[in-house]
Amino acid sequence: MSNARHLVVLSGAGMSAESGIRTFRDTGGLWEEYDIYEVATPEAFARDPELVLRFYNMRRKAAREVEPNAGHKVIAELERDFTVTVITQNIDDLHERAGSTRVHHLHGEILKARSVTTGKLYDCPGDIQLGDLCPDGGQLRPHVVWFGEPVPAIEEAARICATADYFAVIGTSLQVYPAAGLIHYVPSEVPKYIIDPDLERVPLEENLTYIQQPATTGVIELQRLLQEAQHG
Repeated sequence: MSNARHLVVLSGAGMSAESGIRTFRDTGGLWEEYDIYEVATPEAFARDPELVLRFYNMRRKAAREVEPNAGHKVIAELERDFTVTVITQNIDDLHERAGSTRVHHLHGEILKARSVTTGKLYDCPGDIQLGDLCPDGGQLRPHVVWFGEPVPAIEEAARICATADYFAVIGTSLQVYPAAGLIHYVPSEVPKYIIDPDLERVPLEENLTYIQQPATTGVIELQRLLQEAQHG
């Protein structure tokens, strides 16, 4: 597939929501039960690390208990016809478990932890407790980007977007920056597709097709449109 066209997929919370992972923003989402400033900021971790660790232990457990949905699986299947790179805002591993082989996590990975001292990464299949130390002596913390922290992976994501032959946005409202700005790195002539059932504001981009469907059904339409674009 070395000569295959490059499809870049930007996925967000709506992608995993259909597998049963609760989002922060939707009705019934995590923001209604938790103040993000108490559980998802560096200041919160400094103030009450046990609460923050407990919150992410809960999210890690939830991520392990769900399965990839049809949307994840279709994206993985597209690797038969395209070189597919997934840029995801999600911290779960559902894309990987569905079979996608090139996944770039913008906001970290819930199944990894890192040292607060050196930033070294470790696999983290289970809970993290206060007092769980790395070999360097640093406390383990979730390998996630908290609100107010920089997004180190954004620069590589922008470079990936600049190489796209096709670009698809699935399950994200394009309201959260810097991820929302990635569409602007895609060359203007590249066909772009947005799958979202509730998108309120469609970006003013050239060559944009809006698929107003949930991820699990919208990817079927995306697959059809990509085949038409490739062979038409």
